Amino acid sequence: MAENSCEGCSSAAGCSKESCEGCSSNKKTSFLEEMNGESSIKKVIGIVSGKGGVGKSFVTASLACSMRKAGYKVGIMDADITGPSIPKMFGVHGPAMGTEKGVYPVEAENGVKIMSINLLMDDEEAPVVWRGPVIAGAVKQFWTDVIWGDLDYLFVDMPPGTGDVPLTVFQSLPVDGIITVTSPQELVQLIVKKAFNMASMMHIPVLGVVENFSYVKCPDCGKEIKIFGESHVEEVAKELAIPVLGKLPIDPKKAEAADAGEFYRVDSAELEKAVEVLKNI
Repeated sequence: MAENSCEGCSSAAGCSKESCEGCSSNKKTSFLEEMNGESSIKKVIGIVSGKGGVGKSFVTASLACSMRKAGYKVGIMDADITGPSIPKMFGVHGPAMGTEKGVYPVEAENGVKIMSINLLMDDEEAPVVWRGPVIAGAVKQFWTDVIWGDLDYLFVDMPPGTGDVPLTVFQSLPVDGIITVTSPQELVQLIVKKAFNMASMMHIPVLGVVENFSYVKCPDCGKEIKIFGESHVEEVAKELAIPVLGKLPIDPKKAEAADAGEFYRVDSAELEKAVEVLKNI
């Protein structure tokens, strides 16, 4: 076969753009997995970060609660298999129930549907010591084997970085866009650009960036105290031509709600712009 031939080409002279136009062997391979037959999901949104420790699960939960409060049917796929925190934040516990058709997610008090590896384990505190391919396979099953029902938005809380799970999600799920999470430090440019560049490589739209840990509001005078220094998120957002969707403060009350399993009570008015962007995708 000539060096430039596509698979199955019968031309001895090899392929050209013209001769292989429409050739069935020249189609791009799709790695998309089929959604569970009992599910209907309108939009899939990935929540990503180039590094850990920036509060990605916190932002995922905040976005889910904000969209639920806006009247939408919402689910969270906790794809951070080795560090799941979403069930604890919402006070939900397993075991998740299933039938021959699949497994049902567990609903939080506010109606947000949640699926996490913690909801499938006998001991929630047992570590998940799995290699990358096994973890990636579990994430696929959260899509193919979970009966999500009718959802307007499914938020996928991904582990940090650009490894197996983000790659699996981008290739296997019909992701409509990602939101990247960062913090107000100089490192922000590296964090955001890593996530942005990976999404661009996979042809996934970047909807914007959310900055976490932006400030602490003084309970007495209301002054915003910037613990981690001045924000640099606007600079990198402008460079990448993406919007800043919100800046979340360090709020002890929200942390207490998460620890108590009552995050569904949290109101994140700072994400108003993110809600509007999500409504219009």
